[in-house]
Amino acid sequence: MAYFRYYCARYYTDTHIMIKQFTLGLTLLFGQNLLAQTSPELNSAEILLGIKKLNTVGSVLYVAAHPDDENTRLLGYLAKEKNFRTGYLSLTRGDGGQNLIGKEQGEALGLIRTQELLAARRTDGAEQFFTRANDFGFSKNPEETFTIWNKDSILADVVLTIRRFKPDVIICRFPTTGEGGHGHHTASAILAMEAFDLAADPTKFPEQLKEVEVWQTKRIFWNTFNFGGNNTTSEDQLKLNVGTYNPLLGMNYGEVAANSRSMHKSQGFGSAKQRGESIEYFKFLKGEVASTDIFEGVDASWKRLSTAGNIDELISKCISTFNPQHPEQSLPALESIYAKLQQLDDKDPSTRYWKKVKLAACQELILQCAGLWMEAYVNDYSAVPGNEISISAQIIARNPGNVKLKSISFIDQTNKETNLQLSTNKLEIIDQKEILPKTTAYSAPYWLVEPHTVGMYTVEDPALIGVPENRASKSVIYHLAIDGIDFQIARGLVFKSTDPVKGEVYRPFEILPPVTINISDQVLVFSALTPKEISFVVKANAPKVKGNVQVAVPTGWKIEIKNPEINLEKKGDEQIVKAILTPDKNGKDGQLRASVSVDGNVYSKSITRIEYDHIPYQFILSDAEAKIVFLDLKKTKNKIAYIPGAGDNVPACLTQIGYDVTFLTDELLAKEDLSVYSSIVTGIRAYNTNDRLPVYHEKLMAYVHQGGNLIVQYNTNNRIAPMETKIGPYPFTISRDRVTDDNAKVEFINPKHPVLNTPNVITERDFDGWIQERGIYFATELDSHYETVFSMQDPNEKPSKGSLIIAKHGKGNFVYTGLVFFRELPAGIPGAYRLFVNLLSLPQNKN
Repeated sequence: MAYFRYYCARYYTDTHIMIKQFTLGLTLLFGQNLLAQTSPELNSAEILLGIKKLNTVGSVLYVAAHPDDENTRLLGYLAKEKNFRTGYLSLTRGDGGQNLIGKEQGEALGLIRTQELLAARRTDGAEQFFTRANDFGFSKNPEETFTIWNKDSILADVVLTIRRFKPDVIICRFPTTGEGGHGHHTASAILAMEAFDLAADPTKFPEQLKEVEVWQTKRIFWNTFNFGGNNTTSEDQLKLNVGTYNPLLGMNYGEVAANSRSMHKSQGFGSAKQRGESIEYFKFLKGEVASTDIFEGVDASWKRLSTAGNIDELISKCISTFNPQHPEQSLPALESIYAKLQQLDDKDPSTRYWKKVKLAACQELILQCAGLWMEAYVNDYSAVPGNEISISAQIIARNPGNVKLKSISFIDQTNKETNLQLSTNKLEIIDQKEILPKTTAYSAPYWLVEPHTVGMYTVEDPALIGVPENRASKSVIYHLAIDGIDFQIARGLVFKSTDPVKGEVYRPFEILPPVTINISDQVLVFSALTPKEISFVVKANAPKVKGNVQVAVPTGWKIEIKNPEINLEKKGDEQIVKAILTPDKNGKDGQLRASVSVDGNVYSKSITRIEYDHIPYQFILSDAEAKIVFLDLKKTKNKIAYIPGAGDNVPACLTQIGYDVTFLTDELLAKEDLSVYSSIVTGIRAYNTNDRLPVYHEKLMAYVHQGGNLIVQYNTNNRIAPMETKIGPYPFTISRDRVTDDNAKVEFINPKHPVLNTPNVITERDFDGWIQERGIYFATELDSHYETVFSMQDPNEKPSKGSLIIAKHGKGNFVYTGLVFFRELPAGIPGAYRLFVNLLSLPQNKN
């Protein structure tokens, strides 16, 4: 559908009430989240669904911990069949997960998963919210979770969402009793239960009451489940058949759910469409008891508002007379509804809330029935504060009607009078040049603007807490009169181009510093006193950028910049600046910081771009820094090979310490003499993502038998990615065992093994400073040929010995490891490098 044109990220800007109201209308009709960027285009079936939704005055909030935790079938059913205003509160953005489609981790992965959630909401019709909680990785229990999150702050965010959204019913995906497995899951239910009461208490988080009122939700449920061998459903629970077929959608909600869930591509959650009856189960947790229906006692009609009058009758008549061939014929009815909504009394908080919600939705339906399309383009996707931009504001009324464009406001600066009566199906274009104010903030996801802790993002503006993404950086406001009724419609500035394969491609309007500087590597690792050449890529975001590159290094290190002067004539020009970085045996590890001095101003931002077809263009502006690490490291052989998996940065890290790394493609695996490599490493989840690896199992085992080392990094073995192929020379099973405490004590249970002694002597200190976790997807059910090296455990759990297993096979060695080298090496953890080098250096076995 054309309104799925979402190729626009939203970035930090001032909040405008009018834009917020218009955004609400788009969200209510289409799900999350167009945010006044591109012009939605609904077909008649979608318009009729929107009109039907006008007549439902009820809301429901679903609560869980992560992107992909939500029940998309239930959300779609509630939003598009029951026509309730439906929201999903995900406590985190999923930064701590794995990534099946690329190398991004941490903040970048959280940005991807945020956009995947929004794409899912555009599909199932619900709205999306977040808290400030950061997904720090897998957690075994809520106690651990709450020691890392600031529980009171996250609880306040949940309370704020409830007070803003005013749900009649709250539904938890997980219980408070731990059946959800993940500590974040259990924590989400605990917080929802506490917030259920606190949202109604004016003494709790009173600072919020400047913006919102207290709210008492009628009841809260746990949406029980039957998956992963864990059936928590029961016939005495309340039930809901969500397998309904909706002829206006042309789908049932199992099909809607599959389309929605398949948006979580980074998690490998592509789903098959299910058709027919589907029963959801609900266990009552708190509030008013319900005996027959989860919405029992909830009046979702206009009768819940004492001053609503005959609004419901007007909407019902509009529904019954709607002509899909001529939606413009419904304009008089919708305008009457709009007028009635405007007359609602604002004194009652509930009425005030629903008035705002329904006015926004009704406004958008009027625009759609009028066939109005409006978009505003810039001539380039980026600009610098203080520079001129060219704007093309376009509008067309494709249905007959009385529509007048009175004026256009450009980026809060110029209001251009037009007084233009729109002719049917005639495109009007109004061009304008504007100067971006010098004080305009740079574009950046609002939750990444300030430094944050492991457990929580820093958000200075309370109005942004919970908002899924930033609003448009700059907007154009169309001042319209439709049949004499005034409307103000916001369209965020976007850049549009035509790709010969993809067709129309939208991308955000980015506000950037005049120059950015990217460092060749985020971690610079030295294992000897030999100097290294490093590169800085300086890019001009404005024409005629002249200046000098400056680099600061930690005490004891020396940096010599070969060509510090930059002279970039055109916008988009790049210059590579090289420098020699020399370590010192007494130097301290620390941060290298780069900047560019231009006309007396210093610019020190790097830019990371994220581009995937299934989400809008994204980027992160961050400080231009790199970690410098000096390792006490011994190496032996240098020529190794790498079989890529789901995506990681391990090869680049190994290259930094002097390895000659060859990527083994399918063609090379088929033809190459593998004996030229001392070791072969498989990337994370290689056996989950590369269905050709089983073909080469015998060749790889022969390589090991002849004296090579094969190191297999973690793979998964679950219902999403079952492990159905042989990996090693002898049997073992990949489990879900893991150690999430990154400070967990590591016991050396095989201290004489070469992997702990050659060429580097590994000690407990080598596990200092590890991040996020020790390891995941450990090996179990080991054949007797395998040796174990470590034992480790999370608090109050049994020791696990499957983090690293090694088997001799002929002259060579096979290794499977769940240790998270893919996190530790890019983070510059010295002990991880030393241990990985030892794996690569395992000696050949004597016959």
